[in-house]
Amino acid sequence: MRRQFLQLTSAALIVTGLTGFYLLKTQPEKLPVASNLMPVDAKEIKLPVGFSAKILGTDMGATRHIAVAKNGDIYVKLAKLKDGKGIYLLRDTNKDGTIDEQKLFGDFPGTGIMIKNGYLYASSNKAVYRYKLNEKEEIIDFDKPEKIIDGLLDHGRDNAKPLAIDGKSNIYVTIGSYSDNCRQAGSGKGMSPCTILDSAGGIWKFSAEKSGQTFSDGVRYATGVKNAVGIDWDTKTNSLYATAHGRGKFDDFYPQYYTPKHSAELPAEALYKLKEGDDAGWPYIYYDHFQNKKMLAPEYGGDGKKTSGEKAVDPFVAFPAHLGPNALMFYTGNSFPARYKNGAFIAFHSQSAELHKGYLVAFVPFVNGKAGKWEIFADNFAGTDLVKPTGPIQHRPCGLAQGPDGSLYVTDDLNGTIFKIDYKKK
Repeated sequence: MRRQFLQLTSAALIVTGLTGFYLLKTQPEKLPVASNLMPVDAKEIKLPVGFSAKILGTDMGATRHIAVAKNGDIYVKLAKLKDGKGIYLLRDTNKDGTIDEQKLFGDFPGTGIMIKNGYLYASSNKAVYRYKLNEKEEIIDFDKPEKIIDGLLDHGRDNAKPLAIDGKSNIYVTIGSYSDNCRQAGSGKGMSPCTILDSAGGIWKFSAEKSGQTFSDGVRYATGVKNAVGIDWDTKTNSLYATAHGRGKFDDFYPQYYTPKHSAELPAEALYKLKEGDDAGWPYIYYDHFQNKKMLAPEYGGDGKKTSGEKAVDPFVAFPAHLGPNALMFYTGNSFPARYKNGAFIAFHSQSAELHKGYLVAFVPFVNGKAGKWEIFADNFAGTDLVKPTGPIQHRPCGLAQGPDGSLYVTDDLNGTIFKIDYKKK
């Protein structure tokens, strides 16, 4: 078993000044840390009063979803292999608030990662694996993950496989659509029925405890969900929630009905509460958050005015178009103010022409299982004015996790940065 931990270099972690190699033994060695180098406040991140952000690491590759163990160990999934590996383990050995050890393991890239029932679950773009954890939620054997699901569809587009697990050891896996609108080749018309929905454009349910499963062992839990990169099981309402990416342009094939402005501001991105058998309507419909209506898609006879007769579920919350919701997390901690308890954080990966905002973390308050009005929680990850940019985008929020102390972790897959957000009452 490869037990070597590589020290975070100054190019990869801005908060340490260590050099050299260290071995992780049964009890990790306490590594020296330069006393004058502490975590840096990410002062450019705009947060509500009482909250502060710091950067734990950067230049770490395409950091996607993230999980934090009860001992504080951080597991980060990479969309692209780094040094031949696809998962980071980051560790603060002396509990001083800085990361001083890292290990790369797992030879598969992907997005999904989570801790549940004594295992670390992680996905590639075609399969789901799990690693057995000890009582401290440390991996017992890095070299022998158990493959529990294989043969999931991967056409190279919208192929992330996010994960959620309920209280009955069912695991939910997104299989996103590789087509934007299920059009017939070379035509403006949609396939009817859309055969893509047989194996993509939805969320499938498998056993979280059984190895050797294939796609045919799964149950299509919900369909008509174009690409739900953010999914989470809410223990408060005992329900699956998903954030769906909307479709692309309307005006390319249908300029008689839609303008470029329509394409820039429609359709809504959406948060859905899903039960088994639900249909969110893609590709036959889209949701117009200006009219607050489900509209018939132009590929299926829509003209921007026709509402849909499809029996599709309504969004729980609708967001402006093209924000790119890439992670969803229900907050169960106690360190944030009480209004955040049981509410949902969502990491948005892109920007909205309607809002002139983007690259942010939003919050949706929940009261008695009902969603309130969404709000921007953490802003300015872009690091530049999105109306009049003065430089390139700096960070794109992609993953969310709750720490054992109730803090919020945010990953960025553009520059491989990991942020930690804390609250201290003033």
